[in-house]
Amino acid sequence: MVEEDILETKMNERREKIHEKKEKAEEKVDEKINEQKEKYEERKEKGKVYSEKFVNDLNTTIDELKENLKNMQKYADDKINEYKNATVSNLAVDLVEADDIYYLKVAVPGLSKDEVEIEAGDNDIVITATFKPFVEELEDVEDAKIIASELTTGRCSKTVRFENSIEVEKIKAKYSTGVILITIPKLIIPKHKVTVE
Repeated sequence: MVEEDILETKMNERREKIHEKKEKAEEKVDEKINEQKEKYEERKEKGKVYSEKFVNDLNTTIDELKENLKNMQKYADDKINEYKNATVSNLAVDLVEADDIYYLKVAVPGLSKDEVEIEAGDNDIVITATFKPFVEELEDVEDAKIIASELTTGRCSKTVRFENSIEVEKIKAKYSTGVILITIPKLIIPKHKVTVE
């Protein structure tokens, strides 16, 4: 029996050692798992910071690009408007000829008859009009800015030359809804027989 007691004691000691080793091994595994978790959380936080920084940088870059495009568009529009204002545009006209008269139709949309000048010479007629930019019509609006400008603005002129001389004193112009109809009689010089002496 003593031998059995010794054997059982040794077995109990062995069991305790195994149990201790098992607990130590489990603690080491838990420590490793916790270390890995901490490293993962650190990487996750760093990744989050980097991704947030990337997204913020990307948004900033996109906003700057949008602003630059707007500035480029505004610059181009300003230059186009400067060019339009510096050059004299043509007025749109239709010209029809009959035996003894010319009919000239001139489009002046948005202008009154007092804003159009017509001058006639021996064999030509000059029509001049000045179109104001639409933004100038909005005088009471403080923060109005041009987004698109396709309507004709500035000084416009059209010179029409005729093959025949015209009767300047008999020219008539009639205004109706943005269109001027001008009737221009041809100068008919009667033929005169010359007698030879």
